[in-house]
Amino acid sequence: MRREPDSVHRLVQLPPLTLYIHLPWCVKKCPYCDFNSHATDSGSFPEQAYVDALIRDLDYVLPELQHRKIVSIFLGGGTPSLFSAQGMKTLLSAVYSRIDAGQAMEITMEANPGTVDSGRFAKFRETGINRLSIGIQSFNNTMLKALGRIHDGEDAANAIMIAKSAGFEEVNLDLMYGLPDQQPGQALDDLRSAIAHGPEHLSWYQLTIEPNTVFYKHTPALPPEDEIWAMQEQGRALIASAGFEHYEISAYARPGHESKHNRNYWEFGDYIGIGAGAHSKLTDVTKNEIARFVRHRLPERYIALAGDKMVITETKVLTEADSILEFMMNALRLSDGFTASLFEQRTGLSMTSIRETIRYAEEKGWLEVNNTRVKPTVLGQNYLNDLLQCFMLDSEQVNKSKDSEIA
Repeated sequence: MRREPDSVHRLVQLPPLTLYIHLPWCVKKCPYCDFNSHATDSGSFPEQAYVDALIRDLDYVLPELQHRKIVSIFLGGGTPSLFSAQGMKTLLSAVYSRIDAGQAMEITMEANPGTVDSGRFAKFRETGINRLSIGIQSFNNTMLKALGRIHDGEDAANAIMIAKSAGFEEVNLDLMYGLPDQQPGQALDDLRSAIAHGPEHLSWYQLTIEPNTVFYKHTPALPPEDEIWAMQEQGRALIASAGFEHYEISAYARPGHESKHNRNYWEFGDYIGIGAGAHSKLTDVTKNEIARFVRHRLPERYIALAGDKMVITETKVLTEADSILEFMMNALRLSDGFTASLFEQRTGLSMTSIRETIRYAEEKGWLEVNNTRVKPTVLGQNYLNDLLQCFMLDSEQVNKSKDSEIA
């Protein structure tokens, strides 16, 4: 797809900023997981050393934040709920003392039903954590065994009950479909069970086989494609009938309960990531650039290097083509898409730079354009990879477009 030349590339406004903290240990590495997670062979891990490293890392990055306020915190993993309440308190107290954060800020922690403890969860709530994302995946014991999970259906139900009892009013349940040998009825039963527990948010997504996982080397028998489509269509209808809004491809929320943290990713906001393997994206209006940073992924090396520039293993300044593609990879996951002003604010580019591409995608039935808003159709969401191909332009093509403008 030919990209129209654009004469203006100017970043004039900083986007919202969020903080991601990666806690990499888990009891057992799931066979489908390609995240930077590390099983605790002995059941223990260097919690205090890691918390100290996170605080050093935070101090290291503070000058880059230029006193910017953070709008949300997300504690991901791994299994953050393996950490002690005292360790979490020490960590979050350090954050609160260093970064401007509002009283009503969303602070999410991921939790595994196999690591839930009622007393500890009440103490987690006391640290300021006000949202839980519980990795249920399924309530079906056969499915859970196939996924290599350490919990069963009863553990899952108990975890939700404990979270509510501990004072968590914002609970997300993570569920998957398209599991090994799963029938459509079983996927719908999982949704019915989840909805019956009264969560405010559901993350419901298809199992995908990723490189560098056990499932990639030893792929299990997955349902036929037509059955996966049936799960998706019937599941979406069931979730909608329960009063959830489908606001992102795999995210459903009751009105007013969207994930603020994840929404910032999808709207191409900024985020700072600390912890082993954490990623960051920062906009610098003085340099007129958007940059990405990646930290060392091995926990022991991260602990040794945190607080030093050597903890950063990769730095990349986004090209115009990168900014367009990355914006679209995120924003087109949202059911309501994006506005022209959001695209221009977050990328520093004019909408004229993608006008022809949008027109092409609209003709294919993948995009709907209404005044200044661009959003994916249902067809566009179902064929998102094909839609994104339209925006995949390398730097050479961008340069040729700019050369033709000069000529």
